[in-house]
Parts: sequence; C-alpha cells; structure tokens
Amino acid sequence: MDRVTGLTEIVHDQVQDYAVPAYKAATYFVEDVKQQIYTVVIVPKNDYPINTKAGISVMARIVDGYVVIDQDITDRPLYEALVNAGISRERIILGYAGETLPVEKVNSE
Repeated sequence: MDRVTGLTEIVHDQVQDYAVPAYKAATYFVEDVKQQIYTVVIVPKNDYPINTKAGISVMARIVDGYVVIDQDITDRPLYEALVNAGISRERIILGYAGETLPVEKVNSE
C-alpha cells in the first residue's frame, strides 16, 4: 500500500467514525472520492427546535499529501484521531484554526 492510498484510507475511516447516532439528530458520512473530501453532516430530527439547521460537524480533505481539516465542532478532535491512526501532526492542517498549507519556496535562479 502506497503512502497516498494509506492516507486516504485512514482519513476515510477516521472521519466515518464520527457518523454515529446522536441525540435528536441523524448523522451521515458523505465523501467525494475523486476530490478526496470526507465529511459528516448532522440533520436535526423533527422534534428538535425549529431554528436548528443541518450542518457539518467534521470535514477533512487531502491536498498534496496533507490532511486539511476545514471543520471540527466535535468533542473529540479529528486531528487527535488521525495522529493516533498514524498520520504525523506535521501533515495535518487545522484550517478551522487558521493554519494554512505550507508555501513551497520558489528558486529564482
């Protein structure tokens, strides 16, 4: 198994683990394999307050060998699950916290 395949499988599995039954809400794991985007959507059940809307609880994508976490409103941070699954923290970008992908230095020579 090559590194990219391993990374994809780990991110897929770890994000999917967040799609568990919730109190007064349904959760759905959604992925776009081609674009390497993995997310869990929360949809409130009918008896939840009327002003509550569906939303994303956790979203991650793979960009150039990095895992970019764009959203994480859970009580168990996705980056910790990814590190525990074998992805180095240096390869994880917390987009929701303002972290950005490293910029490659261009050799002007």
